[in-house]
Amino acid sequence: MNNPHKGRTGLNRIWHATGYSMAGFAAAYRSESAFRQEAWICGPAVLLAPLVGRSWVEAALLAGSALLVLIVELLNSSLESAVDRISLDLHPLSKRAKDMASAAVFLSLVFFGGVWLAAIGSRLLA
Repeated sequence: MNNPHKGRTGLNRIWHATGYSMAGFAAAYRSESAFRQEAWICGPAVLLAPLVGRSWVEAALLAGSALLVLIVELLNSSLESAVDRISLDLHPLSKRAKDMASAAVFLSLVFFGGVWLAAIGSRLLA
């Protein structure tokens, strides 16, 4: 069975997919304070990565660690929205899903902090 909403192809599909992505960024920024806070930290970090990194690999790792935080936060927010759409009732499985997604965000933040501290530390010690 074909999904009637999956009929676009080529540039038309790319155009619409880009629009959906921009709508997702806007929704996350508008409704998720954690995403806003992380965007204000990670956005400048991505821009500073080429200045802090000593090579393109270091710059890519620095920028990638910042982008990873935003990616995981978007996934966390989408999971929370889906769980809340099903029911706002407190349920152990809903709590588990939300807690696990939150733990993923936490790990991405630890990774981001570790990569940036190591890079800045190695610059200062050199």
